[in-house]
This record gives sequence, C-alpha cells and structure tokens, in this order.
Amino acid sequence: MRLLVTGGAGFIGSNFVRFIIERHRDCSVVNLDKLTYAGNLENLAGLENNPRHLFVQGDICDAGAVQQVLKDGVDAVVNFAAESHVDRSILEAGEFVKTNIQGTLILLEAARARKVERYIQVSTDEVYGSLGATGAFTESTPLAPNSPYAASKASADLLVRSFHHTYGLPALVTRCSNNYGPYQFPEKLIPLLVTNAMAGIPLPIYGDGMNVRDWIHVRDHCGALDKVLHHGKVGETYNVGARREMKNLDIVRLILKELGKGEDLITFVKDRPGHDRRYAIDSAKIERELGWRPEVPFEQGIKETVEWYRHNTSWVQHVRSGEYLSYYQRMYQHRQRMLSEL
Repeated sequence: MRLLVTGGAGFIGSNFVRFIIERHRDCSVVNLDKLTYAGNLENLAGLENNPRHLFVQGDICDAGAVQQVLKDGVDAVVNFAAESHVDRSILEAGEFVKTNIQGTLILLEAARARKVERYIQVSTDEVYGSLGATGAFTESTPLAPNSPYAASKASADLLVRSFHHTYGLPALVTRCSNNYGPYQFPEKLIPLLVTNAMAGIPLPIYGDGMNVRDWIHVRDHCGALDKVLHHGKVGETYNVGARREMKNLDIVRLILKELGKGEDLITFVKDRPGHDRRYAIDSAKIERELGWRPEVPFEQGIKETVEWYRHNTSWVQHVRSGEYLSYYQRMYQHRQRMLSEL
C-alpha cells in the first residue's frame, strides 16, 4: 500500500508515519507537510534515507502541489494537516478556515479525481462541544463546536461526509481525544508543563484548572488509525479515546511529582474565551467493530513522555527558539538540490 500522509512532520502525523513504516513492510509513505511552526523535520529523524518514506514540502491549500504528489498514484490518503491550537484560532481564525476547510476540500477533490481507495480524515472530539459532569461523546452526538478551531474541523468533517455521499469517495472520519507523547509542540498542555517545569519556569493553568480531558497516548491513536485504514467501513465515523479523564490540575501535579518539582511553580491565569469544561469519548464502536483497544496506561505513558523530553533537550531548545524552522528547512532544500543533480 502506498499512502499519502499530509501533515506528517507534525506531532501525531510523524508518530503515525513511524508507526506505519515500522509495522507494515509492504507500505510506503509520501509525506506532505508545509513545515510551518508545528511541522518539524527533526520529528522524522532517522527516516531520511528510508526507501519507503518520501518527504515533500508542500501545502494542502496548493492544488498543484497536491496533484503533483498524487500523480504517481497512491492507494490511500490520511489527512493530519491542520492548524490545531485553540488559542491561535481565537486570535487568527482565518488561517484555520483556509487550512482546515479549504485545504481539506482540495485534498478531497484530488482524491476523487485520482480514485484513491481510502481517504481518512483525522479529526477531534472538540467538534462535539462541551460535556456536563456525566456522559461521553458517541458518533451520534450532534456537532456543537465552540471555538474557531473546532468549527473549522467540524466543517471539514462535513465536507468529507458530503464527498462520500455525493460522489462515492471511500472516506472515513476519526475523532480522537487529547493526545500526548513524544514530538508534541510545547504550546500544548503536557509538553508545556513538562518543559517549563524542567526549566523552573512557572506553569500557567487556565481558570481554576478543573477542566477535564480524556487523554490517550499518541501510539494508541496511531494503532486506532491503522485499524481504520485497513479495516474501517467507508462512510463511517470512529471515535477514539482511552477512557482516561483527567483534570488539568491533576496532570500538573502528576508531572511536578514525576520531575521532583514543587507545586509553587503552578500559576493560575485568566481563562481563555469559550473554554470547554469537559470532554470524554465513548470508543465502544471502534472497539466492537475493529477490535482496537488502548494499550498504554496513562501513568506509564506520562512517565515515558517526561523521560522523552528529559532526554531530548536539544529538540526542545530548537523548537522553543524557532531555530529548527530555518535549520531544518535549509537542510531539506539542500537535500532536494542534491537529489535533483543526480
């Protein structure tokens, strides 16, 4: 199987690329990424010379670039490419509309024209809005996005649905809970807390810290996507979660304990606008129909994640300074020039 993975230099995308390359020797990956602030070639270190991985710098909003990577044929498209940080969407919603909606439309049109066998839209539980104290999101929960980011992802999901029902595109949607693990950009909660704590910098917590999220290790998410890619029923949506609800404040305390730091680093800051109180995912459908189960206990996963950041301080420094943006893009451009001269 030949896959086009978009956004494959980002956090979840790069982990998925590694997962596929390691688990499926009959699979090759064309990896398309724009290399914005969240796309980092260092996330793909070790795959530079792998014959089953081809990296292409490009934007899913560029129809020509998308058509170019599809021209030699791919069996499936897995779309991770997205603007994904809620805070950024509140400040600049236009970029989220452009990438998450227009970019998805361009991918869908190209996939339909090339008659790909599978199209997987990687979405989020945030499209469902906020939950009360009980219950969990199911695939039939009405969409009720509360941020520009969530609204752009919900819109993309509906485009995918329409292309399946109108044109017969063999498309599927997955909606996952909060991910954590290696290579996550440190504006997100867990890597922000870990890297700040390691540096002895205050840990900013929105509001009262009692917002609840359902956490899943990125490796388990990749396993779920693998199941959907190979065995999911076209036209269906699959929720993915680990049934591990945690309050933000409890996560902070767990990380501080793991690092041997005091709670005096915790700093409560003004809550962000429209901050959803609670998310929880019911993943019974994917468990029942595809036989997927999460395998990484949260306590084990958080220890592994803290250790990864402790042992990859140069990666953290590159990301926080923005150095990787110029260094790794120059490295990519140099490699492309060398290849063109062969």
